[in-house]
Amino acid sequence: MGHVFRRSSGRGWRLRQRSMALWPEWIAQLQRFEPSLSLDTTLVQIAEDDAAFERMQSLASDRGHLGLRTIPPADIGTIWPTAQFGALESKNDGRINPLLLQRALRLALAARAVELVPEPVEVLTRKSQGWQLNCSGGQKSFHDVVVVCAALASPALIEPLGHSRPISPVLGQALALQVTDGPSNWRGWPAVLVDQGFNLIPDGPNQLLLGATVEPGDMAGHSPLELMRSLNDRAPAWLKNAEPIEQWSGLRARPVDRPAPLLEALEPGLILASGLYRNGVLLAPATAEWIANGLANGAEQPQ
Repeated sequence: MGHVFRRSSGRGWRLRQRSMALWPEWIAQLQRFEPSLSLDTTLVQIAEDDAAFERMQSLASDRGHLGLRTIPPADIGTIWPTAQFGALESKNDGRINPLLLQRALRLALAARAVELVPEPVEVLTRKSQGWQLNCSGGQKSFHDVVVVCAALASPALIEPLGHSRPISPVLGQALALQVTDGPSNWRGWPAVLVDQGFNLIPDGPNQLLLGATVEPGDMAGHSPLELMRSLNDRAPAWLKNAEPIEQWSGLRARPVDRPAPLLEALEPGLILASGLYRNGVLLAPATAEWIANGLANGAEQPQ
């Protein structure tokens, strides 16, 4: 959701725009390792009321050059019959299959002979020159520069060094559904349809992914899953009747009292790039570029 971001200025907007520019380049390079990796477009947001549709019209007017346009209720109703107020379409937003992305990134790292240590880092220690990492399995290593991108585990690594950056967990839940009496081949559907913050993603014939970040904390409950299937009683009948194939949950790292993400050079050789909250995939290219530029320009000094 890079182009439908409501703000038009500030760091969050700049990061989104930079990532949207970089993603085609990233995918072209990563397709060497995972040919089926792609950015699937488009994205459609359903308006909740007339006021929301008016805001969408204003946004589409300002960003027509980025591929935004509004869809009247009569035109969106063929795929989402409960859309009474219209929708916003973003032709260049969408989704990337995260499993294919992770596989491609791992293969790319292997091709560059990057060493992966499959042990949690328990302690980060400041030395007279550089940093020492102590892993849970007893391995120790020494480095000139450390980039902390450990999501919810980040505060435990940097707080003993005098840097307080609290991060709270926000639970995201998802369902894989088998659709028995609704769309089968998803013809005419966008890559992502968003209604009330819930994301619906066609995932093959008669199959659909349905997910959202729904509650704070780190314990999954059953009621949010029922809420997702009903979408506050605005789900079509075929969605309410769909059969769950799989369900899962994960934790998003949300900075406390600071905007996401946390991108800071905390002190010489210590860089924090964490707390991306719900935009980890979207902001990955811009975040990586920020880190790389900082290292290349000697910006590992505090700024």
